[in-house]
Amino acid sequence: MFPPVLIWKPIRPLFAAAASLVAISLIGAIASAAPPENADGTLAPWFQSLRQPGTGISCCSMADCRATEYRTSATGYEAFIDDKWLAVPADRVLDHTNNPTGRAIVCYMPGRGILCFVRPAET
Repeated sequence: MFPPVLIWKPIRPLFAAAASLVAISLIGAIASAAPPENADGTLAPWFQSLRQPGTGISCCSMADCRATEYRTSATGYEAFIDDKWLAVPADRVLDHTNNPTGRAIVCYMPGRGILCFVRPAET
């Protein structure tokens, strides 16, 4: 039978590498979830009040939502995200929601897509 120390020593570098990879991933996720530099902290309660239509699940926090350029198309709205126009699913548009920002807001997560879209206040 091998002493436990001899079995553990070859595994130790693999464990350290795996732990480092997990730590880097977590740090990256936290960093990407940071609000924009010019975020108005007084709007945080408004962002936190946004709920996905049909489910009532929170759309986002200030970290997931951003002011965006938008346009209308034959099928609805499109939001400019990551240097491209993305179609906003009709069931993600928050109707009858006051928007104190003055700009269109999109709550977006890579891999999950558009969670919510709020049009700017109409004038």
